[in-house]
Amino acid sequence: MHSSGRKRPNVTRPAKAKRSAARRSAASSLSWKLVSASRQHTDRLGQMIGRMLRGGETIALYGPLGAGKTALVRGIAQGLGASPQTVTSPTFVVIHEYDQGRLPLTHVDLYRIRTPHELESIGLIEYFSGRAVTAIEWADKGFTALPQDRIDITLHHRTARSRTIQLCATKSKSGEFLSRLRRQYNKAGKIFRISLRSRGATKS
Repeated sequence: MHSSGRKRPNVTRPAKAKRSAARRSAASSLSWKLVSASRQHTDRLGQMIGRMLRGGETIALYGPLGAGKTALVRGIAQGLGASPQTVTSPTFVVIHEYDQGRLPLTHVDLYRIRTPHELESIGLIEYFSGRAVTAIEWADKGFTALPQDRIDITLHHRTARSRTIQLCATKSKSGEFLSRLRRQYNKAGKIFRISLRSRGATKS
């Protein structure tokens, strides 16, 4: 078969282009990385998360000791309307429940969990239904029990004062939440940063 020699015209495929753009948008909404310059910054992020929660969300927290997991939970508690002073690491009790805010908050620390039997014995799965928000430190130790739709937050030391914070959504509900949170964070970004500078950075 001989080619006619004619060049094929450029054909636009708007439907395909829209699908590609939608996939890129969805992917970007599922993961978000930022730098926390201080403990106040981490706390403010937690407060913003708390204010935007609607109930029933699971927040899985990962990261080494001293990375700011508990500080973030204190901010979430404050954003929900509970007193942040009441929030401490529940390492020895494993689970603390706070119901002073507009939504109940369950704070879990799996640091001392060693076996699947220990994980099962604390009844973690029972907290994933209803209106309560569940925040889990050392969530990697209970990974198999976590709900599929959740918000994963990983904190790492960057410098003595700063931290990197990676937020990831695993399904549609958490993806919609993370998208709303990111828009709100960007919208309030300038005021957020000025306020933090005026307070001064302190060690996380």
